[in-house]
Amino acid sequence: MLHVKQLCIKLKEKTLVDISFSIENSLALIGESGSGKSLTLKALLGMLPHGMESFLDIEASYSLEAGETIGFVPQNPFTALSPLTKIKKQFFTSQERIVTLFEELGLDIAFLERFPPELSGGQLQRIVIAMALERKPQLLLLDEPTTALDPQTKEMIQELLKKIQKKEGFEMLFVTHDVISAQEICEDICVIYKGKIVESGKMKDVCTHPKEQYTQMLIEANFANRNFRE
Repeated sequence: MLHVKQLCIKLKEKTLVDISFSIENSLALIGESGSGKSLTLKALLGMLPHGMESFLDIEASYSLEAGETIGFVPQNPFTALSPLTKIKKQFFTSQERIVTLFEELGLDIAFLERFPPELSGGQLQRIVIAMALERKPQLLLLDEPTTALDPQTKEMIQELLKKIQKKEGFEMLFVTHDVISAQEICEDICVIYKGKIVESGKMKDVCTHPKEQYTQMLIEANFANRNFRE
């Protein structure tokens, strides 16, 4: 379990984020662009932009070290990989572990001999997930991992994440503006607005009976967009 007692991010004298939250299994941090959710991920990874300062008070059942106990899945798989390097050269773990992850994620082992531009967005996203899990992290951070995918591929990635989390046993922080995707993956939810948590709780409870107007607006906007696309 990870308990963030306080995370405060400042730019000069302005406070951009001031929140606290806990991850017991899977938590969705949901908000619009500019709400502070991506800054939260960057602070946990120690990757805040130059000039920003953070205060982080964390209690965890494991040490926090990016690349060892923390895995990270970025939003865009096309920019996460070197286009001129074969997939197999971008892993830093044993062949046995790679084969295991490829099997769990439904990837063809022959993809290891390919270059990233030769694969689809869904295939690349699964490869990036495999890379994030190669060292068996305790915590997986995901930054809008399904945003750039078509609905069918998005659904497949959601199902794979649930399946592999159950098998691998890692905790998960899923950062997104997509309430519908978050519902499919996460047990708990925190809604962030202008750097503050405005509502939190069990996913089912918050989505069924939101207490805050902002939460209700996000939910309604998501379902309106889905109906429009359909």
